[in-house]
Amino acid sequence: MINAADSSFKISVPFSIAGAITHESLGATKEEKKQALKQISKQLGKLQDKMYANNRYSVLICLQGMDTSGKDSLIREVFKYFNARGVNVYTFKQPTSRELKHDYLWRHYIALPEKGKFAVFNRSHYENVLVTRVHPEYLLNENLPGIDTVEDVPADLWQQRFEQLNNFEKHLAENGTIILKFFLHISKEEQRQRLLRRLNKKSHNWKFSPADLDERGFWEDYQKYYEEALNSTSKPHAPWYAIPADDKKAARYLVAKTIYDELLKYDIREPEVDDEVMENINIYKRKLSTEEPG
Repeated sequence: MINAADSSFKISVPFSIAGAITHESLGATKEEKKQALKQISKQLGKLQDKMYANNRYSVLICLQGMDTSGKDSLIREVFKYFNARGVNVYTFKQPTSRELKHDYLWRHYIALPEKGKFAVFNRSHYENVLVTRVHPEYLLNENLPGIDTVEDVPADLWQQRFEQLNNFEKHLAENGTIILKFFLHISKEEQRQRLLRRLNKKSHNWKFSPADLDERGFWEDYQKYYEEALNSTSKPHAPWYAIPADDKKAARYLVAKTIYDELLKYDIREPEVDDEVMENINIYKRKLSTEEPG
């Protein structure tokens, strides 16, 4: 079957993370999913070339998900056929000392895509209402006025940040950035299996960190805060999509197809050829065709 990406995965409130599926096979074999992804990724690459020439829109792709949800491999496969000049990938880890000297959105501002280009945020500005909320002690590193201990964190801080994130994205959208956000939704059992594979397969041992197990202990907290963040920040100008990610190949296809379908809604065309060029195109062809090689 396949050809299954439509608005069915778009988050509209109220969204229940417990009620959202984590597995979607697309009714297809592994090979069929592989070929379907290859086809749609090539189409995306061609569309990006057109967008680069059009130079009117930029595209921001945000990927969020629990550890092992497949963000890295998805980026590798979905954007495989892009011209390297047209896409930049950023992975946001623990803020550096330089980044902490600015507000929490600064490092995301400076990574935004130019017109005609894509930026992919592997983890994103939403870490500031997810990881930081599970571990409020991280807020102390931001040296915020009036917050010297975890007990000083005001109850409405997170709602303030949701509003700030919405305003940030609204500003971008109003100035030509197309924003698409994907929550790669895996089950706790699938995460357990993937962590075990990292331990059992020698070539994947390097991917494992004891911190993965520590964070797994906060699974329910993360689910709760993800649900609140998704409900608070899925907007028409910057929608969230809950992508079932237990099947990696299906998840990659769904993300690629969603991006492609959404971009087709915009007027992205190559610039019109100059009238003088069109009037004299045959002359230019003849001149080049008859030119002596040398």
